[in-house]
Amino acid sequence: MIFNERLKLLRKESGLTQTQVAGKLSVTLRNYQRFEADGNTPNYVNLIKIADIFNVSIDYLTGRTDKREVNR
Repeated sequence: MIFNERLKLLRKESGLTQTQVAGKLSVTLRNYQRFEADGNTPNYVNLIKIADIFNVSIDYLTGRTDKREVNR
């Protein structure tokens, strides 16, 4: 449940619409909406893309940490 909440929060903080993020991920709007509604989880490739779009770590997205920083 943490993933969808953080995804929605990050999208809103970035001022992006669901349509814009879906386009960046190359997924349908409905598929993206399911990510935010906790009805669907992204595959590994899209999880990386989401982390890159919002400049956060995958660990942050999945709730393993509360630190947003990306370790590079």
